[in-house]
Amino acid sequence: MKFHEPRNLALLNSLIVTGSFIIFFLLSAGLIFTGAFTHFNTYVALFISSGLLFLITYSIFRYTLEKFIYSKIRLIYKSIHSVKVGKKEQPVYQHANNLIDHVQNEVDNWELEKQREIEQLKRLSQYRRDFIGNISHELKTPLFNIQGYVSTLLDGGLEDPTVNREYLKRTEKSIERLVRILEDLDEISQLESGQMRLKITRFDIVALTREVTDFLEMKAQKHEILITINDGGKPIMVEGDKDKIRQVLTNIIDNSIRYGNHEIGRTKITFFDMDENILTEITDNGIGIDTEDLQRVFERFYRTGRGRAATKKGKGLGLAIVKHIVEAHNQTINVRSAIGVGTTFGFTLRKA
Repeated sequence: MKFHEPRNLALLNSLIVTGSFIIFFLLSAGLIFTGAFTHFNTYVALFISSGLLFLITYSIFRYTLEKFIYSKIRLIYKSIHSVKVGKKEQPVYQHANNLIDHVQNEVDNWELEKQREIEQLKRLSQYRRDFIGNISHELKTPLFNIQGYVSTLLDGGLEDPTVNREYLKRTEKSIERLVRILEDLDEISQLESGQMRLKITRFDIVALTREVTDFLEMKAQKHEILITINDGGKPIMVEGDKDKIRQVLTNIIDNSIRYGNHEIGRTKITFFDMDENILTEITDNGIGIDTEDLQRVFERFYRTGRGRAATKKGKGLGLAIVKHIVEAHNQTINVRSAIGVGTTFGFTLRKA
């Protein structure tokens, strides 16, 4: 029996009051009226008075509990429920017998939900601090370079033909890097906000991959990376924005070259039929990614410690753009890696 329910609480209190009355009646009758228990009328009076007292106290207790106490609980429940589901959805009131149990469950669930929200806010706060620090670092590098080159030219280097042209070229490169960072950030913002419209067409993902590998061929040869495409010798038609998917392939394959094994480097591109989708996987045998970094490789400006050690180039925006492009197609991208073994990036596209 759950004694926090109105009916049971009223019943318990009425039994206590009635029992106390019976004991008091019996003691009083025995002390005051000698031989009272030998008369039948005594028991009749006790039965009637006890029954009336029980009914009256039960009614009073239950009315009080339901009218005053549980009305307050309903208000609490209504407030909790309205905050959880929003103002548009009306709360479904439970019967008073189950109200406290339901409110307890609501409070417990609400507490867990708020704890999760607090943890999420902490993670977002940390992400914001990291993002501000990273973007500050990425912007300061070209800006400081530009400042240094211009200062050198103004301090007399402009009149020196062996210095001025070289420093102007370096300034131009730093400006180009700064412009690319801003363009990439603008592209990510457009993808996140849905402002960038995809031009969905039907195209051969194998042919597009070959175009990208041909474009990166010289860079792959420079780093002694061999790129192979396992396509089964036939076209594979998919649906998507061809230019954006070209960008996805370029960024991932370029990373496999940049962070690949520069002694016996291999980058393998494979296609898998996944019923309604085509899975494209790009696998390298490079330095790999630490487990704690895997969850963050798609964050803006995030570069792993091994990545920074391997090369100073890269803005940490390529994979963030890749993720947003793939998700804009309502598809998924994933990564798996092992240190010293290599990394595999895989993304899906709808089969055409």
